Amino acid sequence: MSEKIIGMLTSYPQLNQSDWLWKQTPHSFGKWGNIIMQANHPRPDYLLLYQFDFARKKPKKSPTLRQQLKQILKPQPQPEEPSLPEKLRGVPKERIIYLLREPPLEEIREINKVNYEQAQNYCGYISGPDDFAPVPDYMPAIWYHSNSFRELDTLEAPAKTKACSWITSGINRTLNHQRRLDFLRQIKSEMDIDIYGRNLPDWSQSGGSLSNKWHGMAPYYYNLAIENYAENDLYVSEKLWDSLLAWCLPIYYGGPAADKLLPPGSFLRLPSLDEKGISYVKEVISDPDRWHQAWPAIAEARQIILHKLNLLNWLSEFVA
Repeated sequence: MSEKIIGMLTSYPQLNQSDWLWKQTPHSFGKWGNIIMQANHPRPDYLLLYQFDFARKKPKKSPTLRQQLKQILKPQPQPEEPSLPEKLRGVPKERIIYLLREPPLEEIREINKVNYEQAQNYCGYISGPDDFAPVPDYMPAIWYHSNSFRELDTLEAPAKTKACSWITSGINRTLNHQRRLDFLRQIKSEMDIDIYGRNLPDWSQSGGSLSNKWHGMAPYYYNLAIENYAENDLYVSEKLWDSLLAWCLPIYYGGPAADKLLPPGSFLRLPSLDEKGISYVKEVISDPDRWHQAWPAIAEARQIILHKLNLLNWLSEFVA
C-alpha cells in the first residue's frame, strides 16, 4: 500500500514551509509509517488544519505613499484571496483533520469556540486541548529544535556546564502572560538564570532570541518550562518537549496532563509563580544531583516524545 499524502493549512504565518515537520522523522520527505507529510501538496489524500483560525480576519494595511502613487500611475490588479473550498484542495470532509493547539485562555476562549463550530462544516475530526472541543484531547507533540530526528534519537546527553536557563518571550497581552513576566522579574532579582527569547524587556538582561532552542538548553542541567495555561488536565506544549529533548530536567509549571503522558521523575513540579516557587527553583538549581538521579527517566521520556507523542506518529495512526 502506497503512503498517504498529508497536506496542511494553518493560520500560523511562520509555518508555511513545504518541508514542515520533515525534521520530526528519520526518513526523507516527511515519511512516517504509512504517511508522507507534504504541507503544500496541491492534491493531498488528507488535510490537516493546524490551528487554522476561521474567526480571524486579516487587518487591511494602509497603502504606503509609494504604493498609492503606483496605483494612480499604473493600477495593478490585486490577486484574490483563495476561497476556503479552494484552500481545502478537494479533500473530502471525512479526511480533513482539525487540531487546535492554542490554550483556552479566557481572552480567546470564544474565538476557539467559533473555530470549533466552523470546523464542523468542513472537517471530519475536530480536537483541541480543552473540555469544550468536540474531541477533547492532548496536543500531539511538535518541537522547536533544529536538530535532525536521528540526532535527537541517538545523541547521548551533552556536557552540562551551567545550572539553569529559561526561554520565554515578552508577550503580555493576557493575564497569564503578565503573571509569567512578573515571575521573570522576581527570578532576575534573586538568582542568576540565563534568559533567552524574543521581545523581552531590557530589565530581563536576556541573551536575545535563538535560531535553535538547543543552544539555550543543551548546556544546562535544568530548564524552566512554564506554560501559558495550567488550568485543565489536557494542555501541555512544546515547552516541556523541547526541554526534555535537550536532556534538561525541566522545572515545569503546568496542568496535570504531563503526569499522564510522561514517566514519573522525568520533570520537577514548580509549585507556584510566587516566592514559594522562587525558593523551590533556588533549592533545585543549587544541586546538579537531581539531574543525575533523573537521567533514566529523562531518557525514557525522550523516547516517548520522539516516537509516540510525535504529531507524525499521531497522523500515521489516524490514517491507519
